[in-house]
Amino acid sequence: MTKLLLSLHVLAAIVAVGPVTVAASMFPATLRRALGDSGDADARATLRMLHRICRVYTGIGIAVPLFGFATASSLDVLGDTWLITSIPLTAAAAGVLALLILPGQDRALTETTSTASSPPAATPWTPGRLAMATGIFNLLWATVTVLMIIRPGSTTGV
Repeated sequence: MTKLLLSLHVLAAIVAVGPVTVAASMFPATLRRALGDSGDADARATLRMLHRICRVYTGIGIAVPLFGFATASSLDVLGDTWLITSIPLTAAAAGVLALLILPGQDRALTETTSTASSPPAATPWTPGRLAMATGIFNLLWATVTVLMIIRPGSTTGV
């Protein structure tokens, strides 16, 4: 059963977190194009698609910690430091996604559809800020991934 849970956990991480990471990373550059002088209509369509990928796969992503907890329980490692460290990092990544990236993308989409050719003067969700939030999200997930692989104190020798 442990092997099945671990397989599902890893598959969920690849299938759910991977697309969010890539789509969220592509969003700021595409937003710059959409806000450019030409008001690129293709870029606005791409923004909608990237945002939809982020929203949909964020919902699917809840499976990652669920299978993770089930796997950790099955392996009897719920008290291990590497796992305890990865839990708040995962929560922080989810918070950055839910509280910064997705609302920022929502606002950027609203602004690009309402003012296609000229960006608003003082928006808190500039492409640079979205890129920064996405970078933090990606760094948090990379850290969690490394913790899951090396598992400090593990007896596997990995």
